[in-house]
Amino acid sequence: MTSQPATSADAVTHQPARVQFDVFLDEHRTALSDCLNGLTEEQARRSLVPSRTTLLGLVKHATFVEKVWFDEAITCRPRTEIGIPATPDESFILDDGDTIASVQQAYREACGASRRAVASLELDDLVHGNRRGPLPLRWVYLHMLRELAQHCGHADILREQILGR
Repeated sequence: MTSQPATSADAVTHQPARVQFDVFLDEHRTALSDCLNGLTEEQARRSLVPSRTTLLGLVKHATFVEKVWFDEAITCRPRTEIGIPATPDESFILDDGDTIASVQQAYREACGASRRAVASLELDDLVHGNRRGPLPLRWVYLHMLRELAQHCGHADILREQILGR
């Protein structure tokens, strides 16, 4: 019997849970940011649903979510100090200066800050800055994966509608 080369999936499944969480989270982060690639500014801002949800707004909201879960929850700093809106709904509001490039850059920076914030933490370590009370970092990762997966689905549908395919 000859051995087969390991696939990337094989490599991930034989890693500790933290590595798996990091890989999946980064895949979803990339997919959401990439939903803006190849679009015009008008397309990225196009509203196709009654809510404030647009493709550009989804990525801006994801920046907010990163800061809520990996800054506020870990550092216990208030949202006003972090410089983010008070509510998730407000995080979808686009300013005149929001562009594809600026929103993607802010998101990359927030994701980088998130990675640094958890670098020394273990999955069972408690974070204390969430309104629900102390939560294990594992809960934060699972919440983020769920939220980003949901928003990636929204982005897929909106992008398909915008591009007409």
